[in-house]
Amino acid sequence: DVGGFEIEACLIDAACRPAPVNADLLQRLGDPLVVPELSRFNVEINTPPQPLGGPALHAMHTDLIQRWQHCQQAAQPLNAELLVAGILPTLRDRDLTLEHMSPVERYRALNEQVLRLRQDDPITLDIQGRDHLHTRHHDVMLEAAATSLQIHLQLPPARSVRYYNSAMILSAPLLAVSANSPYLFGHDLWDETRIPLFEQAVAVSPRAESRANRVTFGHAYVRQSLMQCFEENLTDYAVLLPTPLQTPPESLAHLRLHNGTLWRWNRPLIGFDDAGAPHLRLEHRVMPAGPSLVDMLANAALFYGLIQQLATADTAPESLLGFQQARRNFYAAARDGLRADLVWVQGKAI
Repeated sequence: DVGGFEIEACLIDAACRPAPVNADLLQRLGDPLVVPELSRFNVEINTPPQPLGGPALHAMHTDLIQRWQHCQQAAQPLNAELLVAGILPTLRDRDLTLEHMSPVERYRALNEQVLRLRQDDPITLDIQGRDHLHTRHHDVMLEAAATSLQIHLQLPPARSVRYYNSAMILSAPLLAVSANSPYLFGHDLWDETRIPLFEQAVAVSPRAESRANRVTFGHAYVRQSLMQCFEENLTDYAVLLPTPLQTPPESLAHLRLHNGTLWRWNRPLIGFDDAGAPHLRLEHRVMPAGPSLVDMLANAALFYGLIQQLATADTAPESLLGFQQARRNFYAAARDGLRADLVWVQGKAI
């Protein structure tokens, strides 16, 4: 097995407020594994994939620390530093404007197309938690408020269904132990407010539960093959970025571009290694970034260990826990964290 992860980090100034300087930082770094995110005050840090055996987690940790230190050193002359948190607590609604969108054409097109599908209706954020937040926004920049730890795992094709369904079942307990984002715009909401925030931030339909909404836990377990997800991409979701690509069909460029505009909390990906051989992998998007590098390595270790145990068990876990219950568990964990009441396999309440 091969694994790796991406971390979305915030750039902040001396007052811990968002610092929109990612372009200057990236120019100073010149590191292809550190790339822009939607807002000018976010970056994405990638780790090289590692075979998951022996000292893999130590190698990931060492690489991450070195890259993180380089980022912090490059940020100092910009009077900025990096911080990891699922939602930056000092973020304000007025920070999320198109003026602070990274100058990447894909992001502009994404904004235009989401608003087109909404017929220019503003995006409504309505989260009922310990407080109630209701606000309207006229672009997709709300998405930039949510930053995550995205864990990757290359899947053996013959067992990919088991691994994918196991990731869905594990999403609730993994979210409960990693939740760190209760606050948004000064409101105390869910233990992991990032979940409803992201689901509503790029909703292409005013109906919150629309099947066509592009951030989703899903609607059912996968049964025969992960092709089920890509078939749903084709039948259930409008193409957001209808870009003609001059690439050979075997590169699957259009499929991968369309899949990149759908943000399942557990997302199947098709990639290619350095030799050009294709592979299938899982992107687990459930856990927030932060609150420290060690925390995120521990969360990745927990994910890799749990999914290996569940996906290789004698009995398929999806036969022991219905999908709708797995979905209810996920949102209960997002709301209440470790206080959540979950139903585990074979009906065991925890």
